[in-house]
Amino acid sequence: MCLAYPKRLMSVVVIASISVLAACGKPPGGAPPAAGTPEVGTLSVQPQRVVFTTELPGRTVPFLIAEVRPQVNGIVLKRSFTEGSDVKAGQVLYSIDPATYKATYENNVAALAKAQATLISTRLKRDRYKELSAVNAISRQDYDDAVASVGEGEADVSSARANVESSRINLAYTRVDAPISGRIGKSSITPGALVTASQSTAMATIQQLDPIYVDVTQPSVALLRLKKAMAQGDLEKSGASAAKVRLRLEDGSFYPLEGSLEFSDVTVDQDTGAITLRAIFPNPNATLLPGMYVRAVLEEGAKDQGLLVPQQAVSRDSTGKPQAYVVGKDDKLERRDLETDRAIGDQWLIRSGLNAGDQLVIDGLQRAAPGVTVKTVPWQAPSVTQAPAPSDLH
Repeated sequence: MCLAYPKRLMSVVVIASISVLAACGKPPGGAPPAAGTPEVGTLSVQPQRVVFTTELPGRTVPFLIAEVRPQVNGIVLKRSFTEGSDVKAGQVLYSIDPATYKATYENNVAALAKAQATLISTRLKRDRYKELSAVNAISRQDYDDAVASVGEGEADVSSARANVESSRINLAYTRVDAPISGRIGKSSITPGALVTASQSTAMATIQQLDPIYVDVTQPSVALLRLKKAMAQGDLEKSGASAAKVRLRLEDGSFYPLEGSLEFSDVTVDQDTGAITLRAIFPNPNATLLPGMYVRAVLEEGAKDQGLLVPQQAVSRDSTGKPQAYVVGKDDKLERRDLETDRAIGDQWLIRSGLNAGDQLVIDGLQRAAPGVTVKTVPWQAPSVTQAPAPSDLH
């Protein structure tokens, strides 16, 4: 009985050892699949119209801006607007004490009346002397003096009339009106403050925000490259849409309204080497405020027969040059050396190396090599997987 247990135990150990050795002879996951014809996903390269866009940094600038400043000296009696509100051109903003200017105006009006009365008298005297001079009742000198007095009187009237007009203008300046329509900012002056016509500080600033300008900068090198491409026929103008501009805001979202390109500056900034472009955008809800950082998306040009291919189809050799595989005759792979122009989204714009109708290999590049016979299947672009809604995560 005691010897039976060791024999049975030895049998179990032998069987287990055989099982372990058998398992060690197989690779993990089972036997490798039988080698066969590689299957690759291909896409037929077709020319299409490609529109080139560029994003340029910029800032918003008011369409109109006016600094409200006093044009006469005096004490501010009243402020007639609410800070941050919209004002209309001609609306009263401040009232300056008009007492001294009103007195000056009335004094000049009286001086004008006196000069006019004096002129009437000298004209009558001249007329009388003219008749007396004709009969030699007075000397010729007396008549000439009378004529000269009329001229002096007319000059005095003109001077007095100018003084009246000047004092009237100064009196009107005691009422400070809005020069433009727009949104007015904070007031730097309070009632009771003394203001002067030569002061450097503005009383307030008005900015017109609808429409609004966007000033962007473009490197002069990029502009030269673009003009060269158009001159060589690689690009053509986009047509009417070339003047249209879209705007990307600071949070990454697009401004819903489209703008238009107003002009391009003719001077290159010596410090930055950039050219300033100005676009104008409607801004009915005052979404865009002066000084905001934005990115303007402009159309540079278009290419009618552009070849766009997915970036995953293009690999790099040891020297960093781009290359791709196409399916040639008898379903054999051919390696093509490429020359790319630029990346547009998740695609490369191909300058040379591919032709229209080529069957470009997109999937299955792991086993790709020149001369390898492959089985082709149409490549399907991966669908975008939507993130689950918050309610689905519970």
